Amino acid sequence: MLNPATSTTVSPATQSGSQALAGPSGRKPRRVFSSRNIIVYGTLFVAAVYYALPLYVMVITSLKGMPEIRLGNIFSPPVEIIFEPWVKAWSQACTGLNCDGLSRGFWNSVRITIPSTIISIAVASVNGYALANWRFKGADVFFTILIVGAFIPYQVMIYPIVIVLREMGIYGTLTGLVMVHTIFGMPILTLLFRNYFAGLPEELFKAARIDGAGFWAIYFKIMLPMALPIFVVAMILQITGIWNDFLFGVVFTRPEYYPMTVQLNNIVNSVQGVKEYNVNMAATILTGAVPLIVYFVSGRLFVRGIAAGAVKG
Repeated sequence: MLNPATSTTVSPATQSGSQALAGPSGRKPRRVFSSRNIIVYGTLFVAAVYYALPLYVMVITSLKGMPEIRLGNIFSPPVEIIFEPWVKAWSQACTGLNCDGLSRGFWNSVRITIPSTIISIAVASVNGYALANWRFKGADVFFTILIVGAFIPYQVMIYPIVIVLREMGIYGTLTGLVMVHTIFGMPILTLLFRNYFAGLPEELFKAARIDGAGFWAIYFKIMLPMALPIFVVAMILQITGIWNDFLFGVVFTRPEYYPMTVQLNNIVNSVQGVKEYNVNMAATILTGAVPLIVYFVSGRLFVRGIAAGAVKG
């Protein structure tokens, strides 16, 4: 039993003082200029300059007149800003026998990209959903064939596809090119959707089955509302790949159906008249504007979807 005369009590002030003498507690704060931060941010800065510098040169060159461009100061801002190169690139530049600029190629690209993207994503999402949740006989073989198809070089199948489209009577038309883009986008999109749906809680699917929901009810009411990020990923991949395609556009269509990239190639490589670098730069920016806008608008959902759909399954 303690003697009241000899017992001591420690006040809160004494406790706080002893803790202060013992030193700080918790995690050590990171230094702003640590070697790790310098390496990481230095690498990011170099990469940003590497991509931003050519874009800067393209923009300022497209706003200069040819007399100023001939002076050779490619990094200097324009003395007088002009927009005639942009107008000419859109509606007046010659692409072979036609001199209507990129406008015709733009609308051809729109007519190719929209149906190809919608059809391929719709079919691939159903394929991925079926492979992830409905294990039918031969599913593994079917999935293996799709994966192998994703890595076959396009150039190997160009000639057989030309023969198939010719026999179907759609070679040289927009319909044939839409079919080609839809089929070639199917393997990688199916893989993304399959991995994403496989990463969702299996209990949701089982509970829906117990409640009597069928194949399409589960897809539209449960899986589809939860798959917005991966749909954005698929949309960006398809729009970018189809819009920037040159090989299929020049092989499977006729001049009146050439997409924007083929029109750009014809403008830049034209040997008629004086080489107008400002028009070429403006035409290049106009051609790449659509994928760039799509990335800026949906970039955050793209990161979420690619992280969820690429590593699970």
